[in-house]
Amino acid sequence: MFDDANIARALHVLGVVLWIGGVGFVTTILLPAVGRMKNPRERVSFFESIEGRFARQARGTTLLVGVTGFYLAHQFDLWDQFTQLESWWLPAMVFVWAVFSFMLFIAEPLFLHRWFETRAATKPEATFRLIQRMHWILLLISLVTVMGAVAGSHGG
Repeated sequence: MFDDANIARALHVLGVVLWIGGVGFVTTILLPAVGRMKNPRERVSFFESIEGRFARQARGTTLLVGVTGFYLAHQFDLWDQFTQLESWWLPAMVFVWAVFSFMLFIAEPLFLHRWFETRAATKPEATFRLIQRMHWILLLISLVTVMGAVAGSHGG
């Protein structure tokens, strides 16, 4: 039977799949392909144009994940579990969501995009390596959190 909590949970998981799956695609497929481009300045420019499209999807899915996550925490009164060590994955999910939300809604539109463009003009190779490194760190933290959340929410 589908009630509002089941729908919220399904939307939450769907949002995570689209969001973190997209980060996985960008990190493991798009960035390596862009890295093979001959012109270092084109790499950052091309990547920024493609990632800009993904950023719109990521903003929508992180917003969906945040709203449904808050709703589920409220619906199931999970607030006490955020302080318990065995439920480490709950604050980890909020941390990952907060980092991405900050990047997508605040840092990128206000200053990060311009900073990367300026830096890429003088240090294109180093800027591209920094972008790759940041994506790998965010992806790995996200995947550990997803694995912990799935295991933890199913008694693991």
